[in-house]
Amino acid sequence: MTTRLLFVCLGNICRSPSAENIMNHLIEQRQLSDRVSCDSAGTASYHIGSAPDQRMAAAAMRQGVTLKGQARQFTAADFETFDLILAMDRSNYSDILALAADEHRHKVKLMCEFCRHHSEAEVPDPYYGGEAGFDYVIELLIDACEGLCDQIEGAPIGT
Repeated sequence: MTTRLLFVCLGNICRSPSAENIMNHLIEQRQLSDRVSCDSAGTASYHIGSAPDQRMAAAAMRQGVTLKGQARQFTAADFETFDLILAMDRSNYSDILALAADEHRHKVKLMCEFCRHHSEAEVPDPYYGGEAGFDYVIELLIDACEGLCDQIEGAPIGT
């Protein structure tokens, strides 16, 4: 059974595509491609069709991860498609739950719930900050994605 993951932030050009691509990188390293698939989306429509932010892509590349993809907006139909929907912050979490039927609410989690080494509750939005903020978000997402991979290797989510 394939576990289908959806990473969600506000505009789908910084945090969620980074999480998607970091997770894909780890899935390949851990040879889990037959068990896990990933996508990302934004709660807002600001950047539909846009590539990941260049500053975020540079930060990811410094950690050996290439960011690919095009921004899209989260829709209620995503609840049917994905087993786990990972919000980057509480605002995204609330926006996602606003579209959720009762039977889908359990699928929505905060990304930082999977961190092993960081104690943050949310992944900060680096969009209006400097290079250090983008680097920190990549570091935080690597931690959370490694924790998520560990959990998936233990027992598939959604089964």
